[in-house]
Amino acid sequence: MIWHDGQRPDYGKFAAANADSMISWLGMEFVEAGDDFLRMRMPVDHRTVQPMKRLHGGASVALAETIGSMAAGRCVDLERFTVVGAEINANHLRPAFSGWVYATARPISLGSRLHVWSIEIADEAGKLVCISRFTAAVIPLPQQHEKRADA
Repeated sequence: MIWHDGQRPDYGKFAAANADSMISWLGMEFVEAGDDFLRMRMPVDHRTVQPMKRLHGGASVALAETIGSMAAGRCVDLERFTVVGAEINANHLRPAFSGWVYATARPISLGSRLHVWSIEIADEAGKLVCISRFTAAVIPLPQQHEKRADA
Protein backbone atom coordinates (compact mmCIF):
# COMPACT_ATOMS: atom_id res chain seq x y z
CA MET A 1 0.00 0.00 0.00
CA ILE A 2 1.35 3.42 -0.96
CA TRP A 3 -0.56 5.61 1.51
CA HIS A 4 1.42 7.30 4.31
CA ASP A 5 -0.57 6.03 7.28
CA GLY A 6 -1.32 2.60 5.80
CA GLN A 7 -4.98 3.52 5.36
CA ARG A 8 -6.78 4.12 2.07
CA PRO A 9 -7.79 7.77 1.74
CA ASP A 10 -11.33 8.48 2.94
CA TYR A 11 -12.64 11.60 1.32
CA GLY A 12 -16.04 11.64 3.00
CA LYS A 13 -15.52 15.31 3.81
CA PHE A 14 -14.11 16.05 0.37
CA ALA A 15 -16.97 18.29 -0.84
CA ALA A 16 -17.04 20.43 2.29
CA ALA A 17 -13.27 20.84 2.33
CA ASN A 18 -13.29 22.07 -1.27
CA ALA A 19 -16.36 24.32 -1.22
CA ASP A 20 -15.85 27.54 -3.14
CA SER A 21 -12.77 26.24 -4.94
CA MET A 22 -12.20 25.32 -8.57
CA ILE A 23 -12.68 21.69 -7.56
CA SER A 24 -16.28 22.30 -6.51
CA TRP A 25 -16.98 24.79 -9.30
CA LEU A 26 -16.03 22.17 -11.89
CA GLY A 27 -18.06 19.48 -10.10
CA MET A 28 -15.15 17.16 -9.29
CA GLU A 29 -15.97 14.33 -6.92
CA PHE A 30 -13.94 11.68 -5.10
CA VAL A 31 -14.94 8.18 -6.22
CA GLU A 32 -12.60 5.52 -4.88
CA ALA A 33 -9.22 4.74 -3.35
CA GLY A 34 -7.42 1.44 -3.72
CA ASP A 35 -4.13 0.20 -2.34
CA ASP A 36 -2.22 1.95 -5.14
CA PHE A 37 -4.65 4.29 -6.92
CA LEU A 38 -7.04 7.17 -6.43
CA ARG A 39 -10.11 7.82 -8.63
CA MET A 40 -12.18 10.98 -9.12
CA ARG A 41 -14.82 12.05 -11.61
CA MET A 42 -15.88 15.29 -13.25
CA PRO A 43 -19.02 16.08 -15.25
CA VAL A 44 -18.86 16.98 -18.91
CA ASP A 45 -21.31 19.90 -18.83
CA HIS A 46 -21.55 23.67 -19.33
CA ARG A 47 -18.75 24.21 -16.76
CA THR A 48 -16.20 21.94 -18.42
CA VAL A 49 -16.77 22.14 -22.19
CA GLN A 50 -15.29 24.45 -24.81
CA PRO A 51 -17.43 26.35 -27.38
CA MET A 52 -17.69 23.26 -29.64
CA LYS A 53 -19.32 21.44 -26.68
CA ARG A 54 -16.40 19.04 -26.24
CA LEU A 55 -14.62 18.53 -22.93
CA HIS A 56 -12.15 21.40 -22.58
CA GLY A 57 -8.53 20.27 -22.45
CA GLY A 58 -7.91 22.68 -19.60
CA ALA A 59 -10.66 21.02 -17.56
CA SER A 60 -8.98 17.65 -18.11
CA VAL A 61 -5.66 19.10 -16.94
CA ALA A 62 -7.35 20.66 -13.89
CA LEU A 63 -8.79 17.23 -13.02
CA ALA A 64 -5.39 15.57 -13.53
CA GLU A 65 -3.58 18.13 -11.36
CA THR A 66 -6.23 17.86 -8.66
CA ILE A 67 -6.12 14.09 -8.39
CA GLY A 68 -2.32 14.01 -8.66
CA SER A 69 -1.97 16.57 -5.87
CA MET A 70 -4.47 14.78 -3.65
CA ALA A 71 -2.79 11.41 -4.19
CA ALA A 72 0.70 12.78 -3.57
CA GLY A 73 -0.48 14.50 -0.41
CA ARG A 74 -1.73 11.20 1.00
CA CYS A 75 1.67 9.58 0.49
CA VAL A 76 3.57 11.90 2.84
CA ASP A 77 3.36 12.94 6.47
CA LEU A 78 1.51 16.26 6.12
CA GLU A 79 2.71 17.37 9.54
CA ARG A 80 6.26 17.38 8.16
CA PHE A 81 5.81 17.98 4.39
CA THR A 82 3.63 19.66 1.83
CA VAL A 83 3.32 18.76 -1.84
CA VAL A 84 2.95 21.14 -4.76
CA GLY A 85 2.61 20.61 -8.47
CA ALA A 86 5.93 20.97 -10.27
CA GLU A 87 5.04 19.85 -13.81
CA ILE A 88 2.12 18.43 -15.74
CA ASN A 89 1.57 17.37 -19.32
CA ALA A 90 -1.43 15.94 -21.09
CA ASN A 91 -2.27 14.19 -24.32
CA HIS A 92 -5.89 14.62 -25.38
CA LEU A 93 -6.87 11.45 -27.21
CA ARG A 94 -10.59 11.70 -27.98
CA PRO A 95 -13.47 14.03 -27.23
CA ALA A 96 -16.10 13.62 -24.55
CA PHE A 97 -19.43 15.36 -25.06
CA SER A 98 -21.55 14.48 -22.05
CA GLY A 99 -21.80 12.37 -18.91
CA TRP A 100 -18.79 11.97 -16.64
CA VAL A 101 -15.08 11.46 -17.11
CA TYR A 102 -13.14 9.40 -14.57
CA ALA A 103 -9.54 10.10 -13.62
CA THR A 104 -7.37 7.38 -12.11
CA ALA A 105 -3.98 8.30 -10.63
CA ARG A 106 -1.26 5.69 -10.06
CA PRO A 107 2.29 6.35 -8.91
CA ILE A 108 5.23 5.90 -11.25
CA SER A 109 7.80 6.98 -8.66
CA LEU A 110 7.42 8.03 -5.02
CA GLY A 111 10.76 9.58 -4.16
CA SER A 112 11.63 11.56 -1.06
CA ARG A 113 11.58 14.90 -2.97
CA LEU A 114 9.58 14.18 -6.15
CA HIS A 115 6.53 12.06 -6.92
CA VAL A 116 5.60 11.20 -10.49
CA TRP A 117 2.04 10.09 -11.21
CA SER A 118 0.36 8.63 -14.27
CA ILE A 119 -3.22 9.79 -14.70
CA GLU A 120 -5.69 8.29 -17.14
CA ILE A 121 -8.98 10.04 -17.83
CA ALA A 122 -11.67 7.90 -19.44
CA ASP A 123 -15.30 8.41 -20.41
CA GLU A 124 -18.18 6.39 -19.01
CA ALA A 125 -17.58 3.69 -21.65
CA GLY A 126 -14.00 3.31 -20.42
CA LYS A 127 -12.45 4.88 -23.53
CA LEU A 128 -9.36 6.98 -22.86
CA VAL A 129 -9.99 10.69 -23.27
CA CYS A 130 -6.69 11.99 -21.89
CA ILE A 131 -3.45 10.69 -20.42
CA SER A 132 -1.36 12.88 -18.18
CA ARG A 133 1.88 12.76 -16.24
CA PHE A 134 2.04 14.85 -13.07
CA THR A 135 5.11 15.63 -10.98
CA ALA A 136 4.73 16.82 -7.39
CA ALA A 137 7.52 18.37 -5.36
CA VAL A 138 7.70 17.20 -1.73
CA ILE A 139 8.70 20.17 0.42
CA PRO A 140 9.71 19.93 4.09
CA LEU A 141 7.72 22.23 6.35
CA PRO A 142 9.61 24.49 8.75
CA GLN A 143 9.91 22.70 12.07
CA GLN A 144 8.49 24.45 15.09
CA HIS A 145 10.95 24.48 17.97
CA GLU A 146 9.79 24.95 21.52
CA LYS A 147 11.36 27.98 23.17
CA ARG A 148 13.35 27.13 26.23
CA ALA A 149 12.21 28.81 29.45
CA ASP A 150 15.79 29.86 30.23
CA ALA A 151 16.43 31.38 26.82
